[in-house]
Amino acid sequence: MLAWFVVAQAQRTERAPYTSWPDYGGSPDSMQYSALTQIDKTNVGRLEQAWFFPVPDRKGNFGFNPIVANGVMYVLGPANAIVALDAASGDVIWSHAVEGTGPGNRGMNYWASADRSDRRLIFGAAGFLHEIDARTGETIRTFGTDGRVNMREGPFRPLGGPSGTAGRVFENLFLTGSTTGEGYGSPPGDLRAFDVITGKLVWTFHTIPHPGEFGHDTWPKDAWEWAGGANTWGEISVDEKRGIAYFPIGSATHDSFGGDRKGANLFANCLLALDARTGKRLWHFQAVHHDIWDYDLTTAPKLLTVRDPSQPGKMIDVVAQATKIGFLYVFDRVTGKPLWPIEERSVPKSDVPGESAWPTQPFPTNPRPFARLSFGVDDINPHLDEAERARLRVILQNARNEGVFTPQTVTRDQISVPGEFGGSNWGGAAGDPATGMLYVRSSDQPALHRLRDAGATGIEEGGTPPQRGRAVYAQRCESCHGQPEPAGIRSMDRSIVMDLKALGPDRIRSTVRSGLGQMSAFPPATISDAQLDALLVYLENPAAGAAGAPGVNVPPRQTLRPIEGITRYIGPLGSLFRANNGLPAIGPPWAEIVAYDVNDGTIKWRAPFGTVRALAAKGITDTGSPERVWRNGIVVTAGGLIFAGTWGDATLRAYDKDTGRVLWQRELEANPEGIPSVYEVNGRQFVVFCASGSAVAPEGNIVFVPGKSSAQGYHVFALPP
Repeated sequence: MLAWFVVAQAQRTERAPYTSWPDYGGSPDSMQYSALTQIDKTNVGRLEQAWFFPVPDRKGNFGFNPIVANGVMYVLGPANAIVALDAASGDVIWSHAVEGTGPGNRGMNYWASADRSDRRLIFGAAGFLHEIDARTGETIRTFGTDGRVNMREGPFRPLGGPSGTAGRVFENLFLTGSTTGEGYGSPPGDLRAFDVITGKLVWTFHTIPHPGEFGHDTWPKDAWEWAGGANTWGEISVDEKRGIAYFPIGSATHDSFGGDRKGANLFANCLLALDARTGKRLWHFQAVHHDIWDYDLTTAPKLLTVRDPSQPGKMIDVVAQATKIGFLYVFDRVTGKPLWPIEERSVPKSDVPGESAWPTQPFPTNPRPFARLSFGVDDINPHLDEAERARLRVILQNARNEGVFTPQTVTRDQISVPGEFGGSNWGGAAGDPATGMLYVRSSDQPALHRLRDAGATGIEEGGTPPQRGRAVYAQRCESCHGQPEPAGIRSMDRSIVMDLKALGPDRIRSTVRSGLGQMSAFPPATISDAQLDALLVYLENPAAGAAGAPGVNVPPRQTLRPIEGITRYIGPLGSLFRANNGLPAIGPPWAEIVAYDVNDGTIKWRAPFGTVRALAAKGITDTGSPERVWRNGIVVTAGGLIFAGTWGDATLRAYDKDTGRVLWQRELEANPEGIPSVYEVNGRQFVVFCASGSAVAPEGNIVFVPGKSSAQGYHVFALPP
């Protein structure tokens, strides 16, 4: 407690806006901006490591955005504990053990009462919302039931658990989305607000509208009883002055096929503005009608003040939404009116039996897209040998490939440009409130898909345990994780191979039951204990189940009624279109920072975001990184800098925010993930980066540098004292 007292005394006074990091993304408006100027263009080259806090045992995704309040940094630490650190030295103040799979891997929330006598940390773990005392790390037993609230309980049907991304605190409310999963029978993505003190549910907004609610007619009339998804698993922003919360909504499920959910499917894929106190809808904009591409909105809406193009000399408060599609939409923050016209344009039709793809999609006329929207044979990666280029050329020529919004098909491959890991994802934009500039981290990642029959959904047992486990895997896991490989199975984004033997059966079992990050939980009603046992046997030796298990099926996550004349299809999720060495099939640049002046919608500059070390060794350095950049956030500062790490080349960088030129870089022995945090303690400015180190590179893959677990943790930098 003495350490706590010393730190708290040093940070007693209230801080000016954007000078600490008490919220995920830095502030309630999610700007990913710091007003601190001690570190600037003239001295950033002198940055040195101030301290390092190791988290060597963390497995899987680890992109935690540390929050800093009153001189204390709160992080996800070893053994899935929440740890409080002296933000100036890294010394441990307290540690709070969390049972199960641990807290969300991207961030958590901090709340303080008006008199600052009550300070709380709010986080999701294992399907529950938890609160602990920010000063002591002790569970607040008066919150919910013994310190936690079950987020899966719903009045009509089970709901999704907490997202790996932090929610948002507004006054005495905790605003949150959920993780629902991507497949058939997923729970609905209701938006909810809980009382910070009691844990009681204050309001709910149905993103799949119930009868009598606005948008109900954009679905089959009974869809609210069985349809799923349409959830906010990304980042929420709040206009505190007006009490407006902005939620980016993901796609409905199944992500690749919508024949059983005919209609535009409000409020999936919407930027949704709600009254933060009541949950009342104020306005919405749907960026994708009837999504069948997994084009979730995930990037935090950015709240800027810019010149009004319709009234010269007047300023207007806007909200800017970057998307996976590569479009940037800008709206009046209050009314939802777009600053520039948005056109509904015809898009390719689906040839999948029973599908009801929407005939048009909204295209902004300004600003210009920040990602590529097409991929032809002339765009094939020039840094591949001719034999590989020829192989990719055949795939391109035979695939359905009509540019953005090309529907998937069952008869041949389909190319998505951008793919579901393209454009902007969580952490992918930073706004400068002083200038109206918006910086978008863009990823050019085409995807290769083909739909197949979803198969039967009845319950029938038979075959050997590994064969039964193979059937469970095919129904529940394969669409996200792909086929098992000799080294393990791929992460949900398919970019790394997870060593299942290193994880161990207990870790796998708890992850299946409790969920982790973007992966939703699978309770016994979904995967029985016997089926989970069989799944573990299969994962131990996939070859033993290779013969299949004729007649063996697993139950759906809930009973889905058959629809006359409709065959349900599934497709691979996160299926990147790559060459045999791991490089993208498309040529570079594969990732960039794109600088927009939102005052007029123009692009001021573009700069490569990262490198591929194997290519850089040959003098090819302007490619950008193709690997997991969708897990790398950016931060802009009043000191004229943009801070970011790139996972693939394990490098931290500081860019000139006016030109994109790299002013400082530092290679790590781990892979940077998540959003950096910028803060100040006792007159000294710090920048902290989270880095992971448990990746396994597939054989022959040259696109990333596997990190070391010993270097996994929080790397903190500052100018010399």
